[in-house]
Amino acid sequence: MCDEHTAADNDRILGGITRRGFTAAAAATGVLAILPSPANAAAVQGRDVTIRTEDGTADAYFVAPTSGRHPAVLVWPDIMGLRPAFRQMADRLAQSGYAVLTVNQFYRSTKAPFLKPGQSFDQPEVRAMIMPWRGALTSAAITADAKRFAAFLDAQPEVDAKRGMASTGYCMGGPFVFRTAAALPERVRAGGSFHGAPLVTEAADSPHQLVPQMRGRYLVAIAENDDARAPTDKATLRSAFAAAKLPAEIEVYAGAMHGWCPPDSRAYNAAQADRAWDRLLKTLAGL
Repeated sequence: MCDEHTAADNDRILGGITRRGFTAAAAATGVLAILPSPANAAAVQGRDVTIRTEDGTADAYFVAPTSGRHPAVLVWPDIMGLRPAFRQMADRLAQSGYAVLTVNQFYRSTKAPFLKPGQSFDQPEVRAMIMPWRGALTSAAITADAKRFAAFLDAQPEVDAKRGMASTGYCMGGPFVFRTAAALPERVRAGGSFHGAPLVTEAADSPHQLVPQMRGRYLVAIAENDDARAPTDKATLRSAFAAAKLPAEIEVYAGAMHGWCPPDSRAYNAAQADRAWDRLLKTLAGL
């Protein structure tokens, strides 16, 4: 499960190649790697926003190109929440022509950002703080939030509501992508899960069981150590998408450890993160 990864997992050596380097070590001390801008990057403008929900007021970050109307993307961060790394990722996606909403999924419990420089989920005191907040994110709560967040996006002048919407999620946010897509099949037409877990469980509403309710095309980028823990999950996911006749790219990223995409992660892998980003843009193309 994504919430159970530790620094030791990310330090593990597979095939004789270490998964941590200078960038990951810098991330562990609070340094944020700078992501490259896309070619022909659009000028963008971001703003902090609040969104009323059934359970309170969610804080979030919205960013979009400064001109025109664009497809919307709802981003679910990893367990360390909305923070500078995810703002940077949102800006980069907006520069590629999307109107992006990145949410504080823990708004019921705290405002974002809630971590101090150098803090990470590996630390017992941080885990003790976050896990009760995670417990409030039931399947029903996530589904209700997704509907409110999508409605917010569709009300923004920068969003072209006539075009399909997408959702992306990282770590604990990966399953949220499936719940968003299943809750809004008339709107969500693409999605990406990055080192998302757990996507396959024994529960009746396991994310993979929601695939028949979804529409569009999907990218599921799996970390090498996540695959080692649950080696049959990828086949289960491929079967679910094939049965639903939905196009899906489901791949294990060799050498990429859980958490490899956010640029402040201990496991950040620039080469594989860029590859996953490129595949995401191809998945979103045509919305």
